[in-house]
Amino acid sequence: MGGFIEEVEKSMKKWEEKVLNMFLSKRPERKPVFTNSSGVEIKRVYTPLELADFNYLRDLGFPGSYPFTRGPYATMYRGRLWTMRQYAGFGTADETNRRFKYLLEQGQTGLSVAFDLPTQIGYDSDHPMARGEVGKVGVAIDTLRDMERLFEGIPLAKVSTSMTINAPTNVILAMYVSVGLMQGAKPEQLTGTVQNDILKEYIARGTYIYPPEPSMKLTADIFEYCSRNMPRWNSISISGYHMREAGANAAQELAFTIANGLTYIDYALERGLNVDDFAPRLSFFFACHNNFFEEIAKFRAARRIWAKMVKEKYNPRKERSLLLRFHTQTSGVTLTAQQPMNNVVRVAYQALAAVLGGTQSLHTNSMDEALALPSETAVKLALRTQQILAYETGVTDTIDPLAGSYYVEWLTSELEERAMNYIDKVDKMGGMVKAIERGYVQREILNTAYNYQKQIERGELVVVGINKFVEEEEKLRIEVFNMSRLEKLAETQIYELNKVRKERNKAKVEEALSKLERKAEKDENLVPSIIEAAKSYCTLGEICGVLRRIYGEYEAPSIV
Repeated sequence: MGGFIEEVEKSMKKWEEKVLNMFLSKRPERKPVFTNSSGVEIKRVYTPLELADFNYLRDLGFPGSYPFTRGPYATMYRGRLWTMRQYAGFGTADETNRRFKYLLEQGQTGLSVAFDLPTQIGYDSDHPMARGEVGKVGVAIDTLRDMERLFEGIPLAKVSTSMTINAPTNVILAMYVSVGLMQGAKPEQLTGTVQNDILKEYIARGTYIYPPEPSMKLTADIFEYCSRNMPRWNSISISGYHMREAGANAAQELAFTIANGLTYIDYALERGLNVDDFAPRLSFFFACHNNFFEEIAKFRAARRIWAKMVKEKYNPRKERSLLLRFHTQTSGVTLTAQQPMNNVVRVAYQALAAVLGGTQSLHTNSMDEALALPSETAVKLALRTQQILAYETGVTDTIDPLAGSYYVEWLTSELEERAMNYIDKVDKMGGMVKAIERGYVQREILNTAYNYQKQIERGELVVVGINKFVEEEEKLRIEVFNMSRLEKLAETQIYELNKVRKERNKAKVEEALSKLERKAEKDENLVPSIIEAAKSYCTLGEICGVLRRIYGEYEAPSIV
């Protein structure tokens, strides 16, 4: 091997002297330095020189085998395609139920629920803080009655459901389990995911309720309950997506997501859980942006870092505890209101990168999402993008087809190294919770977002339709979702909420809430008590109100 490397090195120098330099003297390159979003300088060409220390078995291996760089499963898409989920939710449960059924009719293979802002921060639809937000960015869920209507006619024993909910995860999961029982589906039959990732809320998204310590306790409650009662359910979706959307680059998204995941394991172990009881059901959620090869390398590096770190830190007995399985969503922040048809192209390339990176499920954004909630036409086209990718392109026929590329393997290792540098810094601060409390993670993302925006404004980064190939007037008019409809739907939601309050058994409500309060004061697992409260038609706001009184509310530190 040493002789071969030396031969390549000599040939490289000869090529630079006799071919490259002569060409550059006549036609210089477009810019002096090429970099990706993580600040990695991209070389002109990659050769075996970049992989002189590369060891196939150590660094790559085979699909379904440690370190899982090539994928978590032995046959990948040759055995089963990724789950096609289109994130959906708006207005009332009835409206969203119709959208779910439409998507399933179009060939979607799993559901993904978006909740409105009041639901995400634990307020009922008639709370003063909910005014103007009911049903706007997702479906409003106030009581079990709403959850019943949301999944009316959809058999929960047969469909996988992902729910983007964090601070009130316990309440939403309790309602979902209750609906399943009403349909005759036991908890152990249910498949799907709750996001349940509160750390990234403090970092990037902001839909938190309680301080970090009690929030982590509630997260661990879900781990414990699901490990004992819902073996097919993913108890968390550790999310880098929202940090990336807030401005993180690929290396930061990778590092902070992995660091969050390790923190959740630590808290669960402190709770007395065995790593093999819950680690196989941890899942991840990443964004996919426009830098094609960087995103593919990021996904491959994520699997390798996670497998190595979990093995070294926790020594699990089950190999499944080492698997990093993830959902991908194409990037919302890369979509433009200008020339929205361009978004179809962006999303298609992002989806291709996610599949070449080995995703387990995928949401493709709709071309009109920079303007409004997705229209039926746009969401169908987004789903068709996945279906064409799956059935027409041939990229699913072989596993990890970019493996062995000098560039991809070098970039995978480079992103791994950069991510590990961040993880080491976080460890020296005392872990992710301490780093968040100090504002370190938030500042890193804020600075990256600022620099990215300045690069666009200076024209150093091209965004088609924004700072290059700009049109004075939009020649294409697309029909977008009518947002004015949601005002009427909010009135309907509040009417139905008050109706449930009048019809329910008040004594059972008071008893359930009192029991929950007692359990919370004793620091017990609250999921069973919250399920009882949900079945009694206690509202989401009432249940979260009890926990607010016990745990208090979180105030974010200044990070400026």
